[in-house]
Parts: sequence; structure tokens; C-alpha cells
Amino acid sequence: MVMNNSLNIDSLKQELLTVLPSIRVREQEALKYHTTFKIGGPADLFVEPTTIQELSFVLKTIKHHNVPVTIIGSGSNILVKDKGIRGVVVSVREMMQIMDCNNHTLCVGAGYMLKDVSEFALSKGLTGLEFAVGIPGTLGGAVFMNAGAYDGEMSHIVSAVRAVDFDGSIKEYDTTQLDFGYRHSVFHDNHEVIAEIIMTLQAGDKESIKSRMDELTEKRESKQPLEFASAGSTFKRPPGYFAGTLIEQTGLKGFAVGDAQVSEKHAGFVINTGNASANDVLTLIKEVQKRVHDAHGVHLEPEVRLIGED
Repeated sequence: MVMNNSLNIDSLKQELLTVLPSIRVREQEALKYHTTFKIGGPADLFVEPTTIQELSFVLKTIKHHNVPVTIIGSGSNILVKDKGIRGVVVSVREMMQIMDCNNHTLCVGAGYMLKDVSEFALSKGLTGLEFAVGIPGTLGGAVFMNAGAYDGEMSHIVSAVRAVDFDGSIKEYDTTQLDFGYRHSVFHDNHEVIAEIIMTLQAGDKESIKSRMDELTEKRESKQPLEFASAGSTFKRPPGYFAGTLIEQTGLKGFAVGDAQVSEKHAGFVINTGNASANDVLTLIKEVQKRVHDAHGVHLEPEVRLIGED
């Protein structure tokens, strides 16, 4: 089984290299360089398409070679285990085209970071994306999750999405087909890969837009441990409680396993203070869950997505 997988990876790599340069098709790539936690073992094969046409070719070729595939963006809400990911990891992070469709509409590649798209909209005097300036992650990930903050969410501004299925077919969805809900989109169900997003914004005053973005950035920086690597908020909010408050009340601020630590700034965040392993983080999470449950009778459910092998 392992030998067959190895042969499949080799033949897959050779076919991908007929279209993509070798710098974007790499073997044994350490995934700690591709997650905001700065943690994770290697991918057997790591592929970075830059256009929707390349993504189509990559997904179709992977299916043809029958190799397992994992899709990632900026890696902002994942913890990759220490032995990494078998098969191929496709990162859409380099899909960063920005194309003006018209004065109020932006067509943007899925790999662009939300903060950068917000700042691009500001430079064009367009309002509607201010809420997104402090949300970590890529635009594609934000659409997938219908990310939101401060009374704004992606469903308010997204007018169309282009995605690619695993046969390599390019699909286009309008607002009536995106099935946006709370942290949900149609892509949870059809498992297609978001490639390009079309957003409709409104003309606004640049000074007012910048003022709002500065205000939201300051709020985030004052409350969250952005100076350390993390995957954002570690636990989901339990009904009737706040995870960070429960952890703080249990006396766990600063509690550490190896270089994994409960942030002293915000107890809802587990941070990597240096060279934490995935095992350090998982051990810490389990201990926090146990102590909070013992103290308050509440089970904390991780929000961070765990992928890969131990």
C-alpha cells in the first residue's frame, strides 16, 4: 500500500511538472511554514497553483492518479499533526489575482488575505469590507465559512463565486446558489474548491473607511495575542458561557505544555511560544478540557481543525 502510494506520488509529480514550475511542486514540504500555528509535519507532495486554470489541471490530475488530497489556504484554523499529511496538499494561498470588474465590483483570487483585500478596497474608496480587516485567513476561507465580525459578514458583499470540482470543471455560483448561513456555505456540501470571488461594494469616504478599519484593528490587537503564532480562538463558545472566561476562572492563564501555552492575554487562545509540537498543543487542550470540566461541568469543544497523522 505504501509502495503504491509512493509510485502514485512520483507519477503525479511528473505530470504536474508538465504545467507547473518545480518551485510550486515540492516533496516533503514542512507544513509548519504554511500554518499560522507554525506547527506541522511534512506533506508527501505540496502544490501551489496560481490561477483557476492551474487549479483545474491540478485537481483533475490528482483524481486521475488516485492520490488523497487536502486543500488549505493560509492554514489559520488548523493544527497539522507532527507526522504531517499523506498524499498531496494543495494550497490556494498563491491564487492572489485582483481584477477590477467595474467601479464597485472586485474580482479577487481566493488566496488573498482578508486584511489585504480590505486595504485594497480602501485604496479604491469602496466600503463594505471594513469588518473583515481583523479576520485572519484567506478570502476563500472566509467565503467557505461565511466569516463575519462587527455586524458584517461575507454574505453581505459576495455576489458570485467561481469554484473548481475534482473533475477539473469550473463552476460559477450567484448569490441565490451560495446557501450562506451561520459559518456555512454551499461549499461545505459540494466540496468544491473556491478559486475566485466577486464582491459588490459601495462608494464611500476614504477617511471614514480608514477610521473604521483602524478602530477594529485596535480592538483586535488590544484583546488578542497576535504577537504569537496561534490558530485563532482554540475552543468553540459553549452555550451560555465564554470559553476564555471559563479557562481564566480555572486558573489556567499561562499554563503550558512544552512551548504550547494558554495565552496570558486571552485565555481562549493557545499559542506557540517557540517550537511547540502538535502533540504539545493536543496535550494542553486535553488538560484544559479536563480541568474546566472538573471545575465548571462544561465541556469545551475545540474550534481548531485537526488534520494529518501522529
